[in-house]
Amino acid sequence: MKNMRILVGFVLAILVMPAIAQESWKGKFEQLGTELPTPNQYRTGSGAPGPKYWQQQADYVIDVDLNDDTHIVSAKETITYTNNSPDQLKYLWLQLDQNILSEGNDTDKIKTNSLSETVSTDQLQRDLDLYGDYKGGYTIKSVKDTNGKDLSNFINGTMMRVDLAKPMKPGEKFSFNVEWSYPVSDRLNEREAGRRGGMEYFPADDNFVYGITHWFPRMCVYDDYEGWQNKQFLGQGEFTLSFGNYKVNITVPADHIVGATGTLLNPTEVLSKTEQERFELAKKTFDKPVIIATQAEAVQREKSRVKQKKTWRYEADNVRDFAFTSSRKFIWDAQAVKLNNRTSLAMSYYPKEGNPLWERESTKAVKNTITTYSKYSIDYPYPVAISVHMANIGMEYPMICFNGGRPQPDGTIPDRTKWAMIGVIVHEVGHNFFPMIVNSDERQWGWMDEGFNTFVQYLTQVEHYPDMPQRRGPASEIVPYMMGDKETQRPLMTSAENIIQYGAEQYAKTATALNILRETVMGKELFDKAFKEYSQRWAFKHPKPADFFRTMEDASAVDLDWFWRGWFYSTDNTDISVDAVKWYTVKKEETNLENKNRNVKKGDLATAGNGGGKNPNDFSDGPQPFNLIPSDASFYGEFQNRIDDRAVVDKLQDKNLYEVTLSNKGGLVMPVIIEWTYKDGTKEIERIPAEIWRLNESKVTKVFVKQKEVVNIVIDPKKETADVNTDDNVFPKRNQPSKFDELRKKGK
Repeated sequence: MKNMRILVGFVLAILVMPAIAQESWKGKFEQLGTELPTPNQYRTGSGAPGPKYWQQQADYVIDVDLNDDTHIVSAKETITYTNNSPDQLKYLWLQLDQNILSEGNDTDKIKTNSLSETVSTDQLQRDLDLYGDYKGGYTIKSVKDTNGKDLSNFINGTMMRVDLAKPMKPGEKFSFNVEWSYPVSDRLNEREAGRRGGMEYFPADDNFVYGITHWFPRMCVYDDYEGWQNKQFLGQGEFTLSFGNYKVNITVPADHIVGATGTLLNPTEVLSKTEQERFELAKKTFDKPVIIATQAEAVQREKSRVKQKKTWRYEADNVRDFAFTSSRKFIWDAQAVKLNNRTSLAMSYYPKEGNPLWERESTKAVKNTITTYSKYSIDYPYPVAISVHMANIGMEYPMICFNGGRPQPDGTIPDRTKWAMIGVIVHEVGHNFFPMIVNSDERQWGWMDEGFNTFVQYLTQVEHYPDMPQRRGPASEIVPYMMGDKETQRPLMTSAENIIQYGAEQYAKTATALNILRETVMGKELFDKAFKEYSQRWAFKHPKPADFFRTMEDASAVDLDWFWRGWFYSTDNTDISVDAVKWYTVKKEETNLENKNRNVKKGDLATAGNGGGKNPNDFSDGPQPFNLIPSDASFYGEFQNRIDDRAVVDKLQDKNLYEVTLSNKGGLVMPVIIEWTYKDGTKEIERIPAEIWRLNESKVTKVFVKQKEVVNIVIDPKKETADVNTDDNVFPKRNQPSKFDELRKKGK
């Protein structure tokens, strides 16, 4: 409205300053439109599950045998699939993830590599797949219905389609049987391709530690978003799975100890009386871990090779996957953890090669993780949380994960080893929440599990390990990536298999974005409420990116489309520059409120010194005085009352006005954080929302009124926004050394 455009004559020009015409407007503050799917009865515009939201269920009964001599896993399963969708299904899709290790797999075919004059044997082995006689992948022995009749099926890489005799109608259940086997891979040879599971060999005592993961044919997700999620498993994009209930019978050598997803149903059959007593004690001990299987006992088992076998029976409800570990080398400890109205067991399994580090730190890290993650998302709902030690790994499954971190052979523990080990445990145990409970599509959107998890990992480490160096989360740590080569960067909203810098983007950039959103944009309290709302809404469901974006806004009343567009849909970076600062004061001797017809000439606002005089880079020329004149009569229109011109003058008398011009060089719009340093030595931090850029995304000018004289201005003084160039964040401007000065300093 016209009557809102003028305050008092020339003060308007100084205090408001019209926006400079934009040369290349990009719509960074436009709402996300076609980028997000249209809300519907399944997923609402608020980001919550809709009134007709549905998801499928897949229940499993599995019998598995692990042969410690041949390293063959042999198993059979009964899958009961419930069609909760409104659609008829003519066929079912299953994932055959072990086929990523079969001969002729697509992952090997699409891998690129090169040779140089000197190549290490391990590099050449991975590049050229020189894995000896190992032949990986599944042998599918049969696929039958519950009457024993063969079901038509075919295998396409890491996927198997099972055709149904008649379509499944909405609400129907279908049970069928699959029998299979596969050879467990040696993780030393297969760590590039297998990457997540396998066995580690210990030549000193001729034993193995097994991590049996993505080991059974499992149902693909069918959902409202894209139907069957049957994208091939190429190695980088991880897993998308349905929730279900599991009953798994694991047969292993009788001198092995087994840890697995779920609750052990038959401890009296597989544990010694002493182990049973310790196990029961651990369930009631909250202050420290109880060792259930000791190191001395593990050393004795390492010497044995019994022929007998035992079957460990586990049950797990409402989980999206199942994994287990087995070895005669295991030390095993556990500690009870109180979480509001329930108690869980934090547990660790590790060979003696992990001690003394693992006995000191592993279970404590498990406990710290589930307590802090529960605070920021939902209470940990499962009966156990397990950390298993294997070399050079970090991989997660419901209730169980596999983690590296090993002391020196003499038992010494460098700080780097300790912090890396704790960090990987916190991260992998944290995956129980994202994506094992808040069950996102890892194969499509890696940032929704790795990034969210890395963010809460950072919060956990800051809370429990204040001396721990933090490399993912703080804004300053992402700067080297953000200022890097754009040719190798991808927006976060890119399918997982197409990411080049996976760790920097899906883990670190996402975690940093959320940390900035929490600490700088929204504030901790508001962010935490919204993030917890997202976690609670989508616990045990299948959220998509739009569900997260919409929930965060719905639960906070903060319009964040500009933030998602910048951090998730682009590769822009933060680079805010202080282009100019001009210092003004009201001109006392020439202020003439009676001279109503005076025209203000351009010369009245000469930008002396700071910005247009002899010293444009500092305040040395002093302030430029300006005149105030009364409001023109045309301003008032139909209003009968009048502005108190003298009161306006009095308010500005003896004040310092600083006109600051900023440029957005990096393209990423962000809040502007200004630190003012005054002549008396005091400081003030002023925070301006990102919307200051809404009318001009590349340059803005704003006038600030200060009681005290300013001697220094710094943008983003605490490095909260990941600004890639802080040299241009200051005024007075710093003298940058010339190339000649740099060479002279180096003695050249």
